[in-house]
Amino acid sequence: MIGDEYPPASSLRIDAHLARTLVDAQFPQWAQLQIAPVSVGGVDNRTFRLGQDLSVRLPSGDWYALQVAKEQRWLPVLAPQLPLPIPQPVAQGDPGLGYPYPWSVYGWLDGEPASAWSIADLCEFARTLAGFLNGLKRADPTGGPAPGRHNYYRGGPLSRYADEAYAAVAALKSEIDRDGVLSALDDALAAPMPPEPVWFHGDVAAGNLLLRDGRLGGVIDFGTSGVGDPSCDVVIAWTLLGPPSRQVFRQTLGVDAATWARGRGWALWKALITLAADLETRPDAAGTSRRVIERVLGDGAADR
Repeated sequence: MIGDEYPPASSLRIDAHLARTLVDAQFPQWAQLQIAPVSVGGVDNRTFRLGQDLSVRLPSGDWYALQVAKEQRWLPVLAPQLPLPIPQPVAQGDPGLGYPYPWSVYGWLDGEPASAWSIADLCEFARTLAGFLNGLKRADPTGGPAPGRHNYYRGGPLSRYADEAYAAVAALKSEIDRDGVLSALDDALAAPMPPEPVWFHGDVAAGNLLLRDGRLGGVIDFGTSGVGDPSCDVVIAWTLLGPPSRQVFRQTLGVDAATWARGRGWALWKALITLAADLETRPDAAGTSRRVIERVLGDGAADR
């Protein structure tokens, strides 16, 4: 993750040995279960498999630790209202043995992270994902967490990151279609916010969408979830989907023009700050953000 919203990476060493000692000390009933790293263990939170049916999730910093109590409180409430499986808390661990944060044990969800080449049918995937997000929006928002530090203000106004986005535009100069980007950002910032807050996921990214036999079979990592503006959840329209599946996603989601415009703004903001950072530190990786920007601008041109 890149940008001023995110805390610096923690120097805390989080490995299978730490997970093992925490589990043994606090949950001796699982001491006989093997602990092993997962293939994609995460950065904000490190995940380890515990036996066949459980996983251990350890926050890597104090910002991410704020999400533990939220997930413990709300995921059991949301799960029965959703059409796809989501992580289910089994236990909450306490700081200990030199590890300073609360942590979680979840039920294990089978599946592999989604990617453009592993999805069997992108239009079907888009339709299923939109159905899941619609189910999430219909969940009762009463008492749910408003945007804040716990989720980097996802679900709040994009204006919080406007200065950062415009600074990236200035830094990128001729690397981007400056006029097109500024027009899209202005449209996003001018789009009215929704009248009522709803539940949103906050990080609908390929790595948080689990495939089973090439089809969407589960959604994980609700650390950035909350109750507010769901436009941040449409960013995947430009980071993963192509024109046909993007249209299916938009139609099934049923979002209005203002929500779509705000979603384009969220996608542009992240792509711009990532591209600016990549050009300085790892130019070989810049192509990904360039493609997102091109898709967002192309989509806007198609709308006109």
